[in-house]
Amino acid sequence: MPAKSPVIVDLRFHPEQVREGLKHAFPGREVINRADPQHADRDLSGIDYAVLWKPLDDLFTRATDLKVLFSGGAGVDHVLTLPGLPNLPLVRFVDHTLTTRMSEWIVMQCLMHLRQHLAYDRQQHKKIWNALNQPEAAELTVGMMGMGVLGSDAARKLKVMGFNVLGWSRSGRPVEGIEMYSESGLDEFLSKTDILVGLLPLTADTANIFDAKLFAKLRKHGPLGGPVFINAGRGGSQVEADLAEALKTGVLKGASLDVFQIEPLPDTSPFWTLSNVILTPHSAADSDVSALFAYVEKQIDRFERGEPMENLVARDAGY
Repeated sequence: MPAKSPVIVDLRFHPEQVREGLKHAFPGREVINRADPQHADRDLSGIDYAVLWKPLDDLFTRATDLKVLFSGGAGVDHVLTLPGLPNLPLVRFVDHTLTTRMSEWIVMQCLMHLRQHLAYDRQQHKKIWNALNQPEAAELTVGMMGMGVLGSDAARKLKVMGFNVLGWSRSGRPVEGIEMYSESGLDEFLSKTDILVGLLPLTADTANIFDAKLFAKLRKHGPLGGPVFINAGRGGSQVEADLAEALKTGVLKGASLDVFQIEPLPDTSPFWTLSNVILTPHSAADSDVSALFAYVEKQIDRFERGEPMENLVARDAGY
């Protein structure tokens, strides 16, 4: 019986979690963790699989026999733009833990804006005791742009909380229980939306889609006193100069931002000090490392049995 191919792990996040997760991952296979100095000079030829997230620059010149690539996260735009990317099957990470984490974050942000968390936070720091009028979730419409696995799950959970929820995708593909809009219905979708949630993948069509023109089309006189923007998709989908200006001028009442054009967010970014912004460091759906490795093991087993792998990326679509 031939030996099992080793697995290259080239992940630029949570090094301690990766090391701990690898203690019980990929049984029967050698694992080359490129964050470990002892593997710096390891010969990478003859290896079939690589799990990657912002890998070292020499991965593809040294690992020339790869057969499958696995993204360390749900997004793959950073992989598709890597220099020297070989034309190989690319599998994105889809797992209930990642989906649940994202939905929790989105529901939490919607509820915080609904219940005026930022205003109460400002009052607390000024020692002001003043109850604010607050609408019910049923009075608001959340518009979800991006209705894949993550967006669909978040939309369903927002409905359970009582929000009205609309969905938008380029195709307008039906999603059970959600009123859907397609590309041609974008303006109508925006005009009904009080809280806009971005969960779009980054493609040529979605780059810079969240700009001043789009923000101006959101519902202006809703129960919150102005629209709110929440983005946990990709930083490249938002025009940050337009977003900052909209937050300063009142076009947007508030925002919750987990993704940015440049990460880590530079010290000079206005988002650090805008009082109507909730900011998190691209952690809305942090990958559970153990779940990631278990998922990759499952897909490798399918590949080696000759079965189709799940969640293969369509290169032309970008996701």
